[in-house]
Amino acid sequence: MAEISAAMVKELRQATDAPMMDCKKALTESNGDMEKAKEWLRERGIAQAAKKADRVAAEGSIGLKISPDFKRATLVEVNSETDFVAKNEGFQNLVSTTVEQAYKTEADTAEALRQTDLEGKSFSAFFDEEVAKIGEKIELRRIAALSGGDNVAVNGYVHSNTRIGVIIAIECDSAKTAEAMAPVAKQVAMHASAMKPTTLSYKDFDADFIAAETKGRIEAIKKENEELARLKKPLKNVPEYISMAQLTDDVLSAAEAKIKEELLAEGKPEKIIPNILPGKMARFIEDNTTLDKEQALLDQNYVLDDKKTVAQAVADAAKAVGGTAEIVAFVRLEVGEGLEKKKDDFAAEVAAQMA
Repeated sequence: MAEISAAMVKELRQATDAPMMDCKKALTESNGDMEKAKEWLRERGIAQAAKKADRVAAEGSIGLKISPDFKRATLVEVNSETDFVAKNEGFQNLVSTTVEQAYKTEADTAEALRQTDLEGKSFSAFFDEEVAKIGEKIELRRIAALSGGDNVAVNGYVHSNTRIGVIIAIECDSAKTAEAMAPVAKQVAMHASAMKPTTLSYKDFDADFIAAETKGRIEAIKKENEELARLKKPLKNVPEYISMAQLTDDVLSAAEAKIKEELLAEGKPEKIIPNILPGKMARFIEDNTTLDKEQALLDQNYVLDDKKTVAQAVADAAKAVGGTAEIVAFVRLEVGEGLEKKKDDFAAEVAAQMA
C-alpha cells in the first residue's frame, strides 16, 4: 500500500475541488495513483447525483454564443436543483464552457455534445467532474442553434436573470442589409424574451388547435361578461374568430359588407364610407386575431413600436437602409419550461439532505 502524503491530498484537492477527506480516501482506494483517484472521485460524484435522481433540476441558466460576424448563434440550457447553485460562480463557468463547446463543435443535442472532446477527455467526463465539484444534480438539457449565409443576420439575447434566451435569424436581400439588420435581430430577440411567442407565424398553427382555442376563448369571455353585467360594467367584445388563418376572403368580404350596412344605418353619407372602412376593417382584424397577437412572433405588436407588428417593424428597418428583410427562424428557451419542480415540506427536505 502506497503512503498517502499531505502533498498528494493537496494536489488532488486542487485538481478536483473535492473535499479533503474524500481526496484522501480516493488516493487510498487507488493506491496513490492520481489518475485513478480522479476517476474514483468522478464515479463517486456520479453516484451522489444518482441518489438524487428523483429530484427535478428546474432551475439553472441559459448560455449564449454569437459569432463576431453575426452568422451563427448557439443557446444552451443547463439546469440545477436550486437557484442558489445557479448563481454560483462554478456553475456559471460550467454554463459558459458548455455553450462555447456547443458552438465550437456544432453539436445540436445534449447527447451529441457529451460525445465531443475537450482538452483530451470527453466533454461528458469534464461535465460530470464539474458536477461532482458543485455537489448538486445538474443537467445539460437543451441546445439550439441558428446559422446563415452572407445575406442572413443572426443575433440573440439573454435576459439579465439568465433564465431566458432567444436567437433570431433574419434573411435579407444582400450582405449589406444583413449587416445593418444585426442590431434589429437583437432587438427582436429582446421582444421575444418578454412577449413569449411560441411560433413564428399564424400559418404554423394547426387547424384543430385553432378550433379548440376559439371555443375556449369565446366561452371564457362570455363567462367574464356575465360577471361584468352583474357589476354593471361595460361588456367585452366576443370575437367570432381568433386567428388570421380563419379570416378567409369570404369572411373578410362579409365583415366589410356588415360594416357598410352599420355605417349606413348610423346615417353616415355613402360617399365618406370608403374613408371610414379601412379603419373599421383594421379593428375587425385586430379583434379577431388575438391568438396570433399572443403566440405568433411575426404577428405580435412590436414592443418598441406597438403600432406595427414585428414583421412590419423588421421590413421597415430594412427599407430604411435600402433593402428587404424577413425573420425566418427563432428559438426561445426559458429555464425549466415544461418541467414540474418537486415541492418538499421542510421535514422532507431535511430528510432528503440526510439521505
